[in-house]
Amino acid sequence: MTTRPSLAGWRADAALLGAGALAASALPPVHAVPVLLFCIPYLLRAIAASDGPRQAFRRGWWFGFGLNLIGLYWITEAILVEAATFWWLVPLAVPALAVVMAVFVGAAAAACRLAPSGWRQVFTLAGAWTLSDMARQFVATGFPWNPMGSVWAIPGWAGDIMIQPAAWVGVHGLTLMTLVLVAAPSLSQRGRAAALAGFALWAGGGLMRLETPVAAGATQPTVVIVQGNVPQGQKWNRALVNAIFDRYLMLTEDGLRQAGTGPAVVVWPETASPFQLQTDANAREAIGQSLGHATALIGAVRFDSDGRPRNSLFALNGMGVISQIFDKGHLVPFGEYQPNWLPIGVQVVPGGGFASGPGPVTMTPPGVPPVGPMICYEAIFPGQVVDSSHRPAWLANVTNDAWFGNSTGPRQHLAAARMRAVEEGLPLVRAANTGISAVFDAFGHEISRLGMEQTGVIVAPLPQALTPTIFARFGLLIPIVFAVVAFALGMLPCRVR
Repeated sequence: MTTRPSLAGWRADAALLGAGALAASALPPVHAVPVLLFCIPYLLRAIAASDGPRQAFRRGWWFGFGLNLIGLYWITEAILVEAATFWWLVPLAVPALAVVMAVFVGAAAAACRLAPSGWRQVFTLAGAWTLSDMARQFVATGFPWNPMGSVWAIPGWAGDIMIQPAAWVGVHGLTLMTLVLVAAPSLSQRGRAAALAGFALWAGGGLMRLETPVAAGATQPTVVIVQGNVPQGQKWNRALVNAIFDRYLMLTEDGLRQAGTGPAVVVWPETASPFQLQTDANAREAIGQSLGHATALIGAVRFDSDGRPRNSLFALNGMGVISQIFDKGHLVPFGEYQPNWLPIGVQVVPGGGFASGPGPVTMTPPGVPPVGPMICYEAIFPGQVVDSSHRPAWLANVTNDAWFGNSTGPRQHLAAARMRAVEEGLPLVRAANTGISAVFDAFGHEISRLGMEQTGVIVAPLPQALTPTIFARFGLLIPIVFAVVAFALGMLPCRVR
């Protein structure tokens, strides 16, 4: 790997900005993974050619800024929904977030500069980048969006194969493996051979896991996913609430007719009900009449005893009786609550902000296998979606991605949810207001989907769960150990002759 810089100063910054922006095309939904064979080695050469850790941080920061500027552009769509109020944020929000996210890449680049050149810097960068990604999961309430390992969540059989190691090492482990794999060919002929061998082992391991037999279990219910396709601008229009509610009821009845007379569970998206189910007996009765023999998981807002709103998932039976309520635990900063660590008033929500729930909980509605609910944003947190003391039989992700329009945002969100199914070895049912709704089995294989901006239902049998995966048993400890080992190997001193 040559270490001589071809550019310096602002030209180097601009080139790294461009390389980071190009690397964003490897992320969902484009999945142009081969571009990383250029972008990551280019970053490594720029780090190796820097004067020291400080300049390496600057070069890594520019790369990370380009990566996140393009990867997160869809956030602007949410602001445009209320452009009359927040128009001034349109040119600021995504760049400001990219500025912060780039710090994590810059920190990894600075650490990489401390290692001897060659394969040691490859391992150091991979280990430090992976640890930085895991830090993103916890710093300032967390935002682990678009980890590099998600580039392999390609729709279809190719993605099915390549994401299987997430069952052992999680998506963060895939990030570590990806960075090593795409950087090794730039080192030497031997590095290219090692990368090819590593890729073959990766794919072979994925194919072997896909052949894992699924043990027969109890008869599974039919899942009916309702996608109402209500634009965000209409969602809370008081003149339209009855029509929106009737649409969901009619779609529910249509889906249950398709499902037949056996056990069934209906899933509505996040905040699908425009009525407060906890206090509105008429709304509950109407839903119960549509359900008949089925059980439903209904997304709706409720207010607690302190008058604080909560983003909730209600379990209802055919009598319209609420059997259980789950409250969203991971709230969206500036979207659902005002963080006290950055007191800037950029959102207004009833009651001063949403109150958070307790975190992962297993719901046990009568007649339905135990389910692990995830409301929207919660699906992006690997290792933090399941109550380990009471393992569910399936995962339900309800979301309202209408905020983000027909952009890359909903597709990246879908890829993250799919990865949770592989990591936990659990089937996943996803109900999205405007799409994409889908059913994945415990291998992350797509059983059925309903695309963007479509109104309709998915009717599919609930797949069986697998035995707990290695990642399900040990969680983030596994990628942490691998990242620390890679970093330590990279920091080994050169042998002096």
